[in-house]
Amino acid sequence: MTITAMTTALIITLILLLISFWLPLVNPDMEKLSPYECGFDPLGSARLPFSVRFFLIAIMFLLFDLEIALLLPTPWASQLTSPTMPLLLATIIIILLTLGLMYEWYQGGLEWAE
Repeated sequence: MTITAMTTALIITLILLLISFWLPLVNPDMEKLSPYECGFDPLGSARLPFSVRFFLIAIMFLLFDLEIALLLPTPWASQLTSPTMPLLLATIIIILLTLGLMYEWYQGGLEWAE
């Protein structure tokens, strides 16, 4: 990339950035400033903290979803001339995730009621 192309890209970026600050009209009213923009008055505070258990379940879902993405090439790896290394790595991933799930289950992290 040449210097002129980089300079042109920088100038266009700065112009768009400046336009984005001046272009929108900011007219906040009570409905826009309320925590719920549906028109209903909230029954309680909208700033109540979430339970950590929701985040734990979400993180576990992402973890097991990534496990599927990591293990997806395993059937194709079994067609290699030497499939021992990919299959060994896939087995290690499954064992680690199973041990982590057993640990969370043993610690009571998956129970909703205490």
